[in-house]
Amino acid sequence: MNKQELIVEVEKAIADRKAARTAVESLLQRIEQALQKGDAVTLTGFGAFKVIERRARTGRNPKTGAPLPIPARRSVTFTPGKTLREAVVD
Repeated sequence: MNKQELIVEVEKAIADRKAARTAVESLLQRIEQALQKGDAVTLTGFGAFKVIERRARTGRNPKTGAPLPIPARRSVTFTPGKTLREAVVD
């Protein structure tokens, strides 16, 4: 499911495409803003998004085997909630 398909599904619930688009875009924007500040976003039953710090390390060029420095960076992780995990796994 992509963003447009999600908007169509929300539209089915609220019967207004413009409001559905606004709701979905607002939700995604708020999640992004919280993660930019370093806050975790927890949607009970669905899962949690959080920012982690990856340390600098040395990797290898797969073609030549030469070492390459990989800089430290921030990354986003998603941990599924129990309800979602059980629904997907069976």
